[in-house]
Amino acid sequence: MVDQLGREINLKNTPKRIVCLVPSLTELLVDLGLSDQLCGVTKFCVHPENLKDQKTVVGGTKSIHIDRIKALKPDFILCNKEENTQEIVAACEQIAPVYVSDINDFDAFYTLVSNLGVLLNCQPKAKALNSAVKNRFAQFRKGVAAAPTRNVLYLIWRNPLMAAGRATFINILLEACKFNNVIIEQDSRYPEVDLELLKKADFVLLASEPFPFSEKHKAEFESELEAQILCVDGEYFSWYGSRLLKAFDYFERLLLEMH
Repeated sequence: MVDQLGREINLKNTPKRIVCLVPSLTELLVDLGLSDQLCGVTKFCVHPENLKDQKTVVGGTKSIHIDRIKALKPDFILCNKEENTQEIVAACEQIAPVYVSDINDFDAFYTLVSNLGVLLNCQPKAKALNSAVKNRFAQFRKGVAAAPTRNVLYLIWRNPLMAAGRATFINILLEACKFNNVIIEQDSRYPEVDLELLKKADFVLLASEPFPFSEKHKAEFESELEAQILCVDGEYFSWYGSRLLKAFDYFERLLLEMH
């Protein structure tokens, strides 16, 4: 099998000791029934609650304690192209087989879940999760089919102001909600933006992560813009694991707030 960067993954046996360096995928592994096999996580792995108290924290997503990972003697490490650096992946490869995920659309998500089902011997739960997400997504799309298309800008950082561009998983979920990203460059990831671009949006979404936008920041933007400003839960827009199942309920509530 190959991972989502086309790198070959060779496992002699089903992994029994897993280190995950991707918060959203830590939650996914737990929901696939692999909590007992999970031995190392990042300080940002906040779901499920209290998981970090039960596992070894090996650092963040961009900076790890390689000695802690070695000490855990993992037989499988899960990384992500965007969240983890090439240096981290290379260092982890010296310890155990590393699967690098790369999620930029729903098909990539389904592939990841299927691959983990095979590699980690949890195919029934993986198939059930994929089926549940596909069904819920189809139901959601049917429900918003008649909704108007809204011009939005999704801010992820404050100083400098940065937004989610079109070449992101966030944008895939914006499109699912019938939001039109006012950033027009198709290959844009997280560009810096200015006030003039913000003025092109009818709705400005302030994400709770990675920068923790709050009601205080909402008031600041409302004093400068005519757009409707909404604080949104960044986890539902950017976590591409099993949280997707809950995301559609959140999006339905969010759309009701918009006027």
